[in-house]
Amino acid sequence: MQTEHRADRDAYRRAVGRFATGIAIVTTRRDGADYAMTVNSFASVSLDPLLALFCVEKVARFHGAVLEAGVWGVSVLRDTAEDASRFFAHRGRPLEGQLAGHPHHHGELGVALFDDALATVECRTTAVHDGGDHSIVVGEVVAVATPADGSPLLYHEGRYRRLPG
Repeated sequence: MQTEHRADRDAYRRAVGRFATGIAIVTTRRDGADYAMTVNSFASVSLDPLLALFCVEKVARFHGAVLEAGVWGVSVLRDTAEDASRFFAHRGRPLEGQLAGHPHHHGELGVALFDDALATVECRTTAVHDGGDHSIVVGEVVAVATPADGSPLLYHEGRYRRLPG
């Protein structure tokens, strides 16, 4: 049975919430400080040249940091990383020491990458586009790795999910 709704904010959120997404933590480094943020808006854009994107809310502390730094890293989360995902999605957490307790290293561009990620991608920003209350940040991919095996952490209809098996 099909239910139709006028395109308002709540109806839109319900509709796009039915699109299952992976979860990643995007990081950047500015003035010697690591910044991190949970996202489900990460995507591959192009293979020639290698490009990726993520979206960041304009009012987020991460927004100014990543635009100024011009580099960022993505750690695609395993299904065992729900606690990390929730932590880095929480607004207002202290910046200093936020990565303590989360095994990580700094990659080629100096950004933090999670050691147990399914995949990591490091990018240099090439464009920033207006996306309403978000900015769409596009970057040239300069380094990739697949540090761990496992199943991805997913998000669907407002809840964390795992692949069966």
